[in-house]
Amino acid sequence: MTSAWINRETQRYPVAVLAGLAGALAHPTPGWAGLAWIAPAILWFGACGLRGPEGFRYGYVAGLVHFLVLLRWMRHIPFPVGAYTGWVALSAYCALFPALWIRLGLQITQGGSQPVDPSADHPLTDRRTGSWHDWLFGARAYARQPWPLRASQLLTLALGWVALEYLRSHLLSGFPWAPLGVSQWRQLPLIQLASVTGVYGVSFLVCWSSLALGGAFLSMGLRPESRWNWTAEARLPLLVTLMVMGWGFWEVMGYRRLERQANPETVRLGLVQPSVPQTLQWDPDEQGRTFTKIESLSRQALALEPEVLIWPEGAFGLTDTNYARMVALLGKNGPDWILGADDSVTREGGSGDRPAVARYNAAFLRRADGSMPPAYWKRRLVPFGEYVPLARWLPFLKWITPIGDGFESGDRPWTFRLTGGATVAPVICFEDVFPHGIRDHVRPEVDFILGLTNDGWFAESAAQWQHTASAVFRSVENGVALVRVCNNGLTGWWDACGTPRDVLGDSTGQVYAPGILLATVPIGLPHTETPYHRHGDVFAQGSLALVAWRLLRSLRRQSIGSEPGTPQG
Repeated sequence: MTSAWINRETQRYPVAVLAGLAGALAHPTPGWAGLAWIAPAILWFGACGLRGPEGFRYGYVAGLVHFLVLLRWMRHIPFPVGAYTGWVALSAYCALFPALWIRLGLQITQGGSQPVDPSADHPLTDRRTGSWHDWLFGARAYARQPWPLRASQLLTLALGWVALEYLRSHLLSGFPWAPLGVSQWRQLPLIQLASVTGVYGVSFLVCWSSLALGGAFLSMGLRPESRWNWTAEARLPLLVTLMVMGWGFWEVMGYRRLERQANPETVRLGLVQPSVPQTLQWDPDEQGRTFTKIESLSRQALALEPEVLIWPEGAFGLTDTNYARMVALLGKNGPDWILGADDSVTREGGSGDRPAVARYNAAFLRRADGSMPPAYWKRRLVPFGEYVPLARWLPFLKWITPIGDGFESGDRPWTFRLTGGATVAPVICFEDVFPHGIRDHVRPEVDFILGLTNDGWFAESAAQWQHTASAVFRSVENGVALVRVCNNGLTGWWDACGTPRDVLGDSTGQVYAPGILLATVPIGLPHTETPYHRHGDVFAQGSLALVAWRLLRSLRRQSIGSEPGTPQG
């Protein structure tokens, strides 16, 4: 049994590893986006001939490789034991989703069973001949099906990919990091689809096209007698992709024409990127030097006469004394000032489980006249980074993290009305990777989303690029510009089509270094609500419902077919 298992499954693992690597490397860095168009095909067609449980294990190997490579930046968290434990544990959890994709796909397309070689007298014992023998049976079984059935299967598989990405975004507080569509963040015409379907629509189109091309090559190789039959596989996805690209190009050009014709007002933003390592932010002995660094950069930014000075999320030595120094530096008629800092609120009824002081990760606005509207409190907290899950029932968990009691989450989105008239929607840290979360922040009067983040936890790694790639989709989905102010990259702004307009250090590649950027952002542009902002994740939810229906139908057929006395075809 062990020998047969090794023959059947481990021979497939190099293919699983290849699929996992291709999917991971499609995301930044290095960001070889073309690999995203082949990774799903390698993963799925590499599973030809496997049974359901075997397919799950094969898919899990691919998923584990994918997420270990994709999330490698977690190793830089300045707590080595926790960093490596979290990296492996999160990768192991996320790997369940590609495994489920293969398992459910086999169930829906094959009823969870192994295709049988019609020439084999004893198909079960014949499986000892090896995994590639089984693969050939499965691939031939696929290629010999009528085109409508093959097309239906591939379409269902692509919808299944979307359904599982949607579930990963919501289950256990959600982790929507780097879905397949995000790898295309630089393909502006293509990603305009997100304004209708969200990022999930881009994932669907890439996955569907990949599977169709893979199926076409498979049909071409295994059915050479059908000279043109293989082209049927790719016609519909190719046509849809071309239509989406053409429409997206028209949308991008239309936005740029609108911007030129509207001749909008602008707001000058002084963006400060201090690039302070996370360990220094926590060190009391470094507070003075840390503040001196960000104060010096702020002076340089103020020399450019911005209307708003903006700091990123993080602790930069802003004591009461240093706050007074900054207020003096800004002057009586100086710019507005937006910054990220902790906020504490005393409440009644404190207890062991409910401290008397509630702490929030917050964004503050100090207007030029010295007034301060209510702060925005971060709504979506990082598990084990800002709060300890299940701490009420498992209090010992507080002792293995550096955050103590942690933060509490805010209960509402918020907007800041700037002195110059612009309205901004602040979000903090990784809130801008959640598609369904940002919709609540974008109200009709909002001119741009403002992301304050501190990716200094991850040194100079791929995290900054992957985070930015996801955040850019929030601007496309909601039809507003995006401004990001980061501790160590990427600081800049993107327009409503996801076009990078001005990014600190991007032209030189030194996005992690300290610096300042004067960003001139248009405000008051005519705003048309996008379908995604109006309806949300209808496409992803519909995909989930359709795949669940197909799965239930497959299970019902399998159950009926297994009843005694049922004819077996």
